[in-house]
Amino acid sequence: MTPPQDRDPTSPQPLTLSSAQLSPPQHDAASGLTYRTLVLPAAASAPRPQALLLLLHGVGGNEMQLAGLAPLLDARIKVALVRGPLEFGPGQFGWFQVSFGPQGPSINPDQAERSRQQLQQLAASLQSASGIDPAHTVVAGFSQGGIMSAGLALTEPQQVGGFGLLSGRILPEIAPHLGAPDALARLEGFVSHGEFDDKLPLSWAEKAGNWLRELGVPHQLHLYPVGHQLTSEMAHDFVAWLTARCLA
Repeated sequence: MTPPQDRDPTSPQPLTLSSAQLSPPQHDAASGLTYRTLVLPAAASAPRPQALLLLLHGVGGNEMQLAGLAPLLDARIKVALVRGPLEFGPGQFGWFQVSFGPQGPSINPDQAERSRQQLQQLAASLQSASGIDPAHTVVAGFSQGGIMSAGLALTEPQQVGGFGLLSGRILPEIAPHLGAPDALARLEGFVSHGEFDDKLPLSWAEKAGNWLRELGVPHQLHLYPVGHQLTSEMAHDFVAWLTARCLA
């Protein structure tokens, strides 16, 4: 498959994976998706996981792209690093193809919708296996992974309790599939964006914030003086929000 034009050359790298163990790739039969789980150091002595976090990489990356968040995460959070279903090259995956022109991004909507459905199925499978309910489930991602995270949460608000949109945008294509207002009001969102993002300009974060307000979705919007990247400060802010959202 031809690599997408918006492959992220800046891979998030705020931390290291030295203090966490990574499972081999696992295949979920229901969704057809591949993922790895993180086993945090204190997990062996910790009680049963109380929250579930699905982390989604950007286009052209893979499930390891956000593994660096592991050292910041509470051991009571079960973490699944999910690999996009579309392969663009060795170790390069994505959720849908996209091109950029004078009118902005143009996506393959069928691929995006199929990936959204697969993520919904994977979330249900992981919730069933872990005994963690949707209210304590968060889906988050960087760039295209963030796009998919927001898309899943806003169209299937009964499936998750929150979402993280890290340097991404909300696809206007999901408008016909939005969840019911009362279900959307129970969601919580975390939106972060670089003020100098040259891949997805700041205006996308502003549009996301405006749309979430119109939908009545509680959320936080964090802006940083950086480009299209995930910095240590962003990571710490996201994890602080996640911990308060899921474990308070």
